Amino acid sequence: MSEKLKNEELNRLSVEAFKSAKKQSVIIVLDNVRSLNNVGSAFRTADAFLIEEILLCGVTGTPPNKEIEKTALGATSTVKWVHFKTTLEAIIYLKEKAYTPYAVEQAKNSIALNSFVYNDEKIALVFGNEVYGVEQTVIDACKGVIEIPQIGSKHSFNISVSIGIVLWELLRGKL
Repeated sequence: MSEKLKNEELNRLSVEAFKSAKKQSVIIVLDNVRSLNNVGSAFRTADAFLIEEILLCGVTGTPPNKEIEKTALGATSTVKWVHFKTTLEAIIYLKEKAYTPYAVEQAKNSIALNSFVYNDEKIALVFGNEVYGVEQTVIDACKGVIEIPQIGSKHSFNISVSIGIVLWELLRGKL
């Protein structure tokens, strides 16, 4: 029978150990994400997968913020983050750091997530606004679009769920 692990058995990294640990070559970009709970969830998921950093763009909320912290559970102090006035400014920053940006969106000529090949290259994943998705000008600035295949009637995931699905699929063989 499986027994649930206690917190002290989880081998969690300290803040200092997290900051010095080798990170995945992945950056998360939040394009005008309005929900502070989604922002907090992005931080928590980024921490879980040792993501390089999060770029918070446009109206996306920034730490310190008690609403973000409700779902981040301290990950705002482990995961590096930067705020940009626009997502296009963030794309320029990414390209200067030799990261290849991909929008995660439903679009013509998208690459199905289960067909996307990730070989540890430096990539950035752009997740969009809860209602409008990733802005078209941002999609145009990306190398491509990754789409999560869906078969239901809504064809829509919450952004925090999308982040978890995409990171798990990309990194599961590297964990």
